[in-house]
Amino acid sequence: MVPEWKPEWVRRAIERIREEVEKGHQAYIVCPRIEGEGGVETMSVQLRNLPLRGLRVEMLHGKMPDKDEVMERFARGEIDVLVATTVIEVGVDVPNATVMLIRESENFGVSQLHQLRGRVGRGGNDSVCLLHTTAEPDSKSYRRIQAIADTPSGFDLAELDLRQRHEGDILGTLQSGTKRTLKLLDLSHDRDIVERTHADAAALVERNPELAEELTHNLSADEQEFLEKN
Repeated sequence: MVPEWKPEWVRRAIERIREEVEKGHQAYIVCPRIEGEGGVETMSVQLRNLPLRGLRVEMLHGKMPDKDEVMERFARGEIDVLVATTVIEVGVDVPNATVMLIRESENFGVSQLHQLRGRVGRGGNDSVCLLHTTAEPDSKSYRRIQAIADTPSGFDLAELDLRQRHEGDILGTLQSGTKRTLKLLDLSHDRDIVERTHADAAALVERNPELAEELTHNLSADEQEFLEKN
């Protein structure tokens, strides 16, 4: 965690990036936007002229016509620090990248942060992902980022994401949120029950498919609606 309200921590994060580059490695700095304060364009200029002066700092975002060329140059080791948007989230494999600083990490989702930090450490070297945040220490956003920083497992993060965002309308189109069709189950607490019923249903279909089909076809409209809601 790198809180904005601890400027010495912010300076240390930048120092860590310089240290990794001096060891011959590379770094990502991820920003939540392209333009404006804290955006890729502004940050790349500020870093190039001040704390990372002397390093090869370049920017990358989805609106650049030469974005593929920039990414290829970074992969070849011709760029030390890449200041980018989430365009690097997937499909980027640079084994020499060992440090990532994600600025304003409270603006990203749980799974997105996990995908991003998976871009470093791909070459077997000791690596680190630093989550910068502007959230206040007693805020829900800050606690969420702290929980992500403390949770390296992708599976555990999925559980965390489910608890925070809820499952939404799993029988409809909403992917998250508190508008739930499930009434008698909570997927974040009743996983064992859900897994058991899934296994039992699969076993019944395997053992007696005719019975399984009959049970489904004999449901009335009201019974079907009740099951879908519960």
